[in-house]
Amino acid sequence: MKQALLVIDVQNDYFPNGRMELNKPQEALDKINELENHFLKANQPIIYIQHVKHGKNATFFEVGTHGVKLHSKLKRQADSIVIEKHFPNSFYRTTLESTLYALGVEQLVICGMMTHMCVDSTTRASKELQFEPILISDATATRDLLLDGNKVKAEDVQTSFLAALSNFALVSSTAEFLS
Repeated sequence: MKQALLVIDVQNDYFPNGRMELNKPQEALDKINELENHFLKANQPIIYIQHVKHGKNATFFEVGTHGVKLHSKLKRQADSIVIEKHFPNSFYRTTLESTLYALGVEQLVICGMMTHMCVDSTTRASKELQFEPILISDATATRDLLLDGNKVKAEDVQTSFLAALSNFALVSSTAEFLS
């Protein structure tokens, strides 16, 4: 089964001093780098998703800012595939689906940011589109959320969303996937 690595929204705004800093983004990036190395050595496709907001009131990922750029520690090559998106679901109004079909991809290995938004939306959509997703749990990151004045810690958000996504994907750690 031909696989592709899908790296979602690993952008500067999610890291320290960014406009939407996540919990432990560097730890997730380190695991993403391990996955990139594996896919590069196996000569399998890696697709980078970049969320861009063109509106004047963008709170983060604003077009033309440092925060919207893909993180410099990603292992992108000159011929890397980068797909711009404007919604949480990486398939919605993008070329992702047609790109995967053109590459003959049958299974997506998903990692990136934010677990409770774009990773969630894209993982569910990939299952519905029959790309047999594998979600790499420690190669994702999220943040604290608020509900009715109550803070939900990032660790609890992460655990809850990964548990829910296990209904749509095989959820695996980087070490488990690479073994």
